[in-house]
Amino acid sequence: MSDELATLFTLSSPASNRTEPKPGKPRIAEPQRAQGEVRFEMPDDMLPPSHTARILWNILGTLNLTAFGAQSGSTEGKAGRSLKSPRMMLTLWLYAIIGGIGSAREIARRIRTDVVYRWIVGDLQVGHHKLSEFRVGYGEALNTLMTDVLASLMEKGLLDICLVAQDGTRTRAAATAPSFRTYGSLLQCRAQAALHLKAVLASAGDPEHTKAQHARQEAAARDFQKRVEAAITTVQELQNQRKPTAEPARASTTDAEARTMKMGDGGYRPAFNVQYVVAGTGMGGPRTIVGVQVTSSGSDLGSLTPMAEQVEQRTGVLPKVVLADGGHVKFDDIISMEAKGIKVLVPPADNAKSIEQMKLEGAAPELIAWRERMETQEAKEAYRARASLCEWANAHQKFHHGLAQLVVRGIPKVICVILMSTIASNLMQHAAHWLA
Repeated sequence: MSDELATLFTLSSPASNRTEPKPGKPRIAEPQRAQGEVRFEMPDDMLPPSHTARILWNILGTLNLTAFGAQSGSTEGKAGRSLKSPRMMLTLWLYAIIGGIGSAREIARRIRTDVVYRWIVGDLQVGHHKLSEFRVGYGEALNTLMTDVLASLMEKGLLDICLVAQDGTRTRAAATAPSFRTYGSLLQCRAQAALHLKAVLASAGDPEHTKAQHARQEAAARDFQKRVEAAITTVQELQNQRKPTAEPARASTTDAEARTMKMGDGGYRPAFNVQYVVAGTGMGGPRTIVGVQVTSSGSDLGSLTPMAEQVEQRTGVLPKVVLADGGHVKFDDIISMEAKGIKVLVPPADNAKSIEQMKLEGAAPELIAWRERMETQEAKEAYRARASLCEWANAHQKFHHGLAQLVVRGIPKVICVILMSTIASNLMQHAAHWLA
């Protein structure tokens, strides 16, 4: 067949008889992990100068943090593991608190994934155990730091103690209602805790668990036994304070210092009473927490004088005017405050005696002066600043700093958490002018 005929035959053949070209293999970029590379980066350039974490770091650099190293067993020139930088640990916690994070595990996770947290720690390694220990292990140092912060603010002219407002907020404890038991039930728990500890010690040679797992099981068993004993002691003390006809006292095996209190929504739950004293003005501007207190009492009575004394210890001066709600009215407190030269603006109870009747009964002059003051229009106008000061601070701590429910047990640890949150709030309120 000639070439012309072959060409014509091919063109006239059906399309089904043709062979289509096969598609090429797609080009895919696979990750190469065996190839070495060199990266150059400057960790300090990871955050802009105005970032919150950098601001906190710079402010803490102006404060004396030596109290956090007083407990360290390792010193320069001697053997021992170095102490993690208190400035770095405080920056970690304060930045996390400002973002509403109160979990040490969450902070440890973000150190591995978040550029801000990696900038704070630099080349150091920090785990959740060390973070938890730092949060609750430096109560005295945190108390000193709060006082130093207030002293610095007063020195810079950023804090005025003339007008303060005080309020208490019930903060949910790290305990549940079923954990509250009577004395008889706690005795049963004591026997069960002893048996559990005995079983854990007997299984120490079990090859299915490592030594570390056995150590953790023993520590947990001993911790529960300790908490049960603390609850027994507490319920005995509470029962001795009650009348024989009253209901049996109860204490929590989770947190013996927590008490069932009436909350803001009308319900009853395990909680602590956290008192805040906030300085500021009713016209707005920065609000500075100048006093904190944590108690197991569900009542605010009797807290005015101790908080005023705490403010004086921290700042060196007494407030001139104190605003508080009617739940703080206690005659002994008002007399004591008036004697110190502090004007108390607290509304009397609805069923309070009239001023004339109090005079006829020979009431103290300080109480008469307080009642007459609360009748004036000037006092009523000044009292309107209370909500914008202390209630704002309460809400800010709970809903922005993650303190709606505590995750630590016992008043000493709760105070540490409250102090750290208070320091974070005060620093951010004055951050714009601190470094100016």
